[in-house]
Amino acid sequence: MEIKPQAVVIPKDTGHLEQGKYGPIFPKTPACYGFTIVARVKPGRADVMREYGRSLAKALEKDPYLLAPLKLHYLRWVLFDDDTRFMYQGIFDTDFDKYTEDAVALFSKSGVSTAFENLEGFPEDWKTNPEGFVRFVREHHCPSFIEYGEYPYVTADEIKKALRVKSALSEMLDQMQ
Repeated sequence: MEIKPQAVVIPKDTGHLEQGKYGPIFPKTPACYGFTIVARVKPGRADVMREYGRSLAKALEKDPYLLAPLKLHYLRWVLFDDDTRFMYQGIFDTDFDKYTEDAVALFSKSGVSTAFENLEGFPEDWKTNPEGFVRFVREHHCPSFIEYGEYPYVTADEIKKALRVKSALSEMLDQMQ
């Protein structure tokens, strides 16, 4: 099986895309699904954002599978412009609508808040208002115009399975020596 890297150009006009519950469904790309949000940080909240990041890291130490329902590959959070703006990048295996609904359900159920609460314009009632959450994300989304995958269209579960197989094979070969 040969795995060939691929790139897909995403059109600027989304009018032709299938409409989901919350707007256009962006196509799955070689990097799977994802979105990038750029938003203003509420004045004086940058340190709270950083502390939230530390709290989330600690929560993941206690429960490494806390975010598993989101089917994430990667998350990247960036504070920039003297901590006045925030960028969120997420790559995941589900479409936008499912990711968003799963995120609202996960954070509501776990009692964990979201860092987005520190962003200007984020709805305070997001836990009971997924439409408001989605509206905020859509309004602050900066769509990609090209996405590349070294191992295209592979899910996080498939990657983890391949790594388990590799580990088991290595262990078996070690025992044969």
